[in-house]
Amino acid sequence: MPGFTQNSDMETKRDLVTRASELPLHPQDEIECRRCGVYCDKVVYPAACVERDCAFLYSYEEFGHTYVGCMQKVFDVEIDFDLLRAAEATGEFGAVKATHKPLPICRAEVESCYDSRTEDVGCLNPEFYELPVGEPTFRVFAQIRPAASS
Repeated sequence: MPGFTQNSDMETKRDLVTRASELPLHPQDEIECRRCGVYCDKVVYPAACVERDCAFLYSYEEFGHTYVGCMQKVFDVEIDFDLLRAAEATGEFGAVKATHKPLPICRAEVESCYDSRTEDVGCLNPEFYELPVGEPTFRVFAQIRPAASS
């Protein structure tokens, strides 16, 4: 239409609605965050699975080696058990990227890739840093007092 100008304010509102609908309901359940340029991933330590006797750790033998992995697919790699133990003894075996939500028994952390890209307002998705624990992170206490007699 000639002479028609688009309302830029309306476009901004549309963008905000679209952006809001892209936010997850439970960001702490995600395994990676790309909301800003920092790029954060949840990682787990397979050696901790061995130390903590995780019931979901499986093993099998093939080609003369024993391999371990996670039945819940918290991490999706199978690791040579002898190499894992040898590297852990020297403190050289670290974390692997989580492929599913870590369980409360997992030793999990959030790794940031590009810390120098942190924005002035800080993290855009702080709930992402909430890691699973064995108990709720807060408690609600209620005190019930008898009604005052009149």
